[in-house]
Amino acid sequence: MDPINNTVAGLMDLFNKRMAQFEAQLQREPAEPSNTSNLAAEFFSFRVFITQAVTTLQQQVELLARNIDSMEMRGRRGILLLHGVPEDKEEDAAQLVVDVVRDRLKMSGFTLADIKRSHRMGKTASASRSRPILVKLRDVAVRDNIWFKKTQLKGAGITISEFLTKSRHDLFMAARKKFGVSKCWTRDGCVYVIAPDGSRRRITTFEDIGTLKPQDAMKFPIEPEIVDTPQKPIIAGRSKRAAAIKK
Repeated sequence: MDPINNTVAGLMDLFNKRMAQFEAQLQREPAEPSNTSNLAAEFFSFRVFITQAVTTLQQQVELLARNIDSMEMRGRRGILLLHGVPEDKEEDAAQLVVDVVRDRLKMSGFTLADIKRSHRMGKTASASRSRPILVKLRDVAVRDNIWFKKTQLKGAGITISEFLTKSRHDLFMAARKKFGVSKCWTRDGCVYVIAPDGSRRRITTFEDIGTLKPQDAMKFPIEPEIVDTPQKPIIAGRSKRAAAIKK
């Protein structure tokens, strides 16, 4: 969707520049009053038509982008990312997940059979930083159970986050930058913040962030049970994201 949005924005920018040049030329060059009046009226009508057409196109593209993003996020419903798990060349990623869930989250009934697929994300990282593990669970209920127990990992150096789409990940990072890590979280792929009035707000666009002002950390309570602090942002290319959720 980004290339389409950029194309539409570029066309609108070009149109505005050309119309400004045409209007300036119309004002500079002498002409018959009647011709000038007709030309100005035609110019105005054309400008209104083009502006409305491009605006409608932008709205349709944005709606399409939101629908595609929602579909992609639903496809990631059963996926979680584990950050901070030490990496080894001979490792079994699925077994590492089982060990973390059993030992750290105290879910003794969790087995390899609960995992549909699991692997490290991205290219091999440096020795000082391990790559996150993507794990797709067979049962969404098991996924949710792991998600709501993730606070038990506090102090272990391991965190769990949702596998957000790029647009939602960027929105989440922007919200954390403005409001602070402790006042932003995600749940079921949606981004939430604690608003200046202390209420929880769901944000869906960057414009939503702009309408809220950062609050005093001492004035409003923190939600320690739903704070996510992954090691680093995961921004994968579209082809990699699609492959990650392929059945």
